[in-house]
Amino acid sequence: MVVLREDMLRVSEIVLRKCMGVKKQEIVLILTDEPARTIGFHLWIKARELAGEAIYIEYTPRKRHGEEPPKPVAKAMKYADVVLAPTSKSITHTLARKEATEKGVRVGTMPGITEELFLRAFNIDFDMLIRITEIFGKILDEGNMVRVVTEKGTDIEFSIEGRKARRSTGILTEPGSWGNIPSGEAYIAPVEGSENGIIVVDGSIAGIGLIETPVTLTVRDGIIVDIKGSKEAEKLKKILSELSIEAKMIGEFGIGTNPGAKVSGTMLEDEKAFGTIHFALGSNFDFGGTIKAPIHIDMVVLKPTVYVDNKLVIHKGQPLVDFQLRYDLK
Repeated sequence: MVVLREDMLRVSEIVLRKCMGVKKQEIVLILTDEPARTIGFHLWIKARELAGEAIYIEYTPRKRHGEEPPKPVAKAMKYADVVLAPTSKSITHTLARKEATEKGVRVGTMPGITEELFLRAFNIDFDMLIRITEIFGKILDEGNMVRVVTEKGTDIEFSIEGRKARRSTGILTEPGSWGNIPSGEAYIAPVEGSENGIIVVDGSIAGIGLIETPVTLTVRDGIIVDIKGSKEAEKLKKILSELSIEAKMIGEFGIGTNPGAKVSGTMLEDEKAFGTIHFALGSNFDFGGTIKAPIHIDMVVLKPTVYVDNKLVIHKGQPLVDFQLRYDLK
């Protein structure tokens, strides 16, 4: 039994009104599972007040991020106006989400959301977040080659030529809009097979959590060919050993743009933290790439130095001074 709380209902109203723009005549579908039940239930209770129809569906937790929801759930998503999905595993990069948004459904996903994160993460300056995200999105849109290095050993280069970045701000009020909430990232699908070098993951890995011993990934022609480290590396090896080669391909490069986010071990927040970048293994077919895999594993790198077309954009996790002046980012 879920005990209703006023603080949870207040935040639920922010999510429904500010982030999703729910209207009185609309159908809102809440998708959740047992670990996120309390959040899902509060969203449903508030949606009953704000929308024309509010539907609550709880399904068995998926085994991994990017796994498809049950077929009846996927079908129901297509008939809603708004879908909110506080779940333990992400459905962001799934065919079910893609097919729903292609029909104009607005979908906000909240993979791994905790009550603590739910209560604090929406107390931000949304206008600032939108501005920062647009800046980095424009830089990626106009770029061709990216290089990322860190003091811990990351040194990887890849092409983004011809690809366009997505701006994930958590404001999903247009038909067919989708993304994580809370949010704050500009991300892009690198050109498949162009990635070569080393990635040292020292922040967190989706499904594994915070990193104690950095995980070193060797990337050759877009595919992970070697993984070194300690217990976190062994967990990642095990996950990937059960999947096809597509799960070992670099599918995403993203830049965190949320000044209110921190690296906490919950990927929903970690990949949004300002001053970090992340790579993801697996699916990117739903945001401009060609990789279809039953998984999408985000991996956060701390204090990166990022070059776009040989121009220094971020230095050890901080935008350059001239970058700040140019875009009036303070």
